[in-house]
Amino acid sequence: MHHHSPHPVAFRPLNLALLTVSDTRTAAEDRSGQWLREQVTAAGHRLCEQSLCPDDIYQLRALLSRWIADPQIQVVISTGGTGITGRDTTPEAITPLLDKSIAGFGELFRSLSLAEIGTAAIQSRALAGLANGTLIFCLPGSTGACRTAWDQILAAQLDNRTTPCNFVQLIDRLTES
Repeated sequence: MHHHSPHPVAFRPLNLALLTVSDTRTAAEDRSGQWLREQVTAAGHRLCEQSLCPDDIYQLRALLSRWIADPQIQVVISTGGTGITGRDTTPEAITPLLDKSIAGFGELFRSLSLAEIGTAAIQSRALAGLANGTLIFCLPGSTGACRTAWDQILAAQLDNRTTPCNFVQLIDRLTES
């Protein structure tokens, strides 16, 4: 930033909901969900809800639809169910709910993952989009993948002080038609 304003921009906290998609993990074993909760709250955001849902398209859609319809929840981050095995159905559950897809999130995430896990990055179907003004980010279930997504993309893009632009600047305009 070249121009130093006499009044630095204050951090604007967002209302987030966290979802762990898993058939096997309990809340006590949900390391990725716990790690994301720590990052989100340490960054200064407000955690409205945190939930654990089995890999079931209809249960996922029911929960996500409730969060999307809730005017308080501005951002949803999910972890899990983004691979290509039979029970990995997060993209199929979420995609029909989206008004707009944010293709660049998945592209950027896989590009960053390449440096960390090599060509295995191709198996990730991480995605993001917008529904009813709510930003939705679907991350893989591994804590390493969540760390990559948060540390290298989401922490900055969910911070209104990030230049030249960030998602927070747009949040009030996401529902305009």
